[in-house]
Amino acid sequence: MKFHTLALVATSALGLAQSPSVTLGNETLLTDGFRQLAGKRVGLITNPSGVNSKLETTIDVLRRAKRVDLVALYGPEHGVYGDVPAGDKIQSRTDERTGLPVHSLYGKTRKPTKKMLEGIDVLVYDLQDTGARSYTYISTMGEAMEACGEAGIEFVVLDRPNPLGGLRVEGPLVEQENLRSFVSRWDVPYVYGMTCGELAQMINDSGWIQKKCRLTVVRMRGWRRDMVWRDTGLPWIPTSPHIPHGSSPLFQVATGMLGEIGGVSVGVGYTLPFECIGAPGVKPHALAATLESYRLTGVRFRPVTFKPYYATFKAQVIGGVQLHFTDPAKAPLTSINYYLLQALRDTAGLDVFAEAVKAKKSFSMFDKVNGTDATRKALQAGKSAKAIVAGWKNGEERFRKNRRRYLLY
Repeated sequence: MKFHTLALVATSALGLAQSPSVTLGNETLLTDGFRQLAGKRVGLITNPSGVNSKLETTIDVLRRAKRVDLVALYGPEHGVYGDVPAGDKIQSRTDERTGLPVHSLYGKTRKPTKKMLEGIDVLVYDLQDTGARSYTYISTMGEAMEACGEAGIEFVVLDRPNPLGGLRVEGPLVEQENLRSFVSRWDVPYVYGMTCGELAQMINDSGWIQKKCRLTVVRMRGWRRDMVWRDTGLPWIPTSPHIPHGSSPLFQVATGMLGEIGGVSVGVGYTLPFECIGAPGVKPHALAATLESYRLTGVRFRPVTFKPYYATFKAQVIGGVQLHFTDPAKAPLTSINYYLLQALRDTAGLDVFAEAVKAKKSFSMFDKVNGTDATRKALQAGKSAKAIVAGWKNGEERFRKNRRRYLLY
């Protein structure tokens, strides 16, 4: 009896014992008998995150579906099998496992070409994103939608949860056209609080792509807007190499911008990617005390010392803090980036922007991720994090109103 109880506890800890409270779009597709794809030649945009609650890949589910003809795969950043480092270009090829052609959407082109779409009737999208504008999968989705619109091919989104929830809207909009890029493609705040299916509807209907597509969103069941990932009961598959856990998107949003400046480590190259921040010479307890004094909701800062084994500050001892989310739904994720910068400057005398200027580093990626250079210039001028965050309010409210018509849940 004791062994049975312990086994259940252990299995539950792995997240596999209890039935998920959310039915994914790819599972709805199955229970609907694949009617949306029946008799059609199908292309699939996916990667390892494209699984159902039983950890079956959508590739395999579609391959064995009798009424579906899966004829091609399409890979976003990191590739169909998630084995390519961030930013590296990917070549098109034939998949050894399935024998299917794999078209790269992160190489010579990031938009499917007419040739890539030859021989398919419908292009299906099943990727798990992180809920942040800078995550490139949503850019891939919109580019593919435009290509399908131009080619007269249907586009189907198998909807998935936003791991940050559907209520959170945070951060600057894309304010400068010269900074529009694959990490800031759409006119949404840095955290937009929509599922990929909802965002697809917004992209299709808002004139953000030159040619609308015939769009179908296969909805989830059981998902609520107040759910963060841990509330869904679903297993998490790393969406990219440094997003290993269901809580990782929280940390990516909270510290990821800082990694684009340099001068600090955000835990990439250590065992806690995006979960800690520091630099050589920083006194951990002093930094933690300053951050705690800001009394930010839902997050705590613990003194920590660590040594990255690759990436920034390889093999150097780093002093800093580890982030702990006590109330993920209420923590002000995006603004934490700027409070961390402020605390490093005030506590450790570390001005990462001044250091970057000395090193003749470009601020291009930081500005692109923000969608504006105004934030960086305000930080360089010593403007407080609180004042910068207050400046987002009007844009956030406009977006909340604009997105209402596209919400499915």
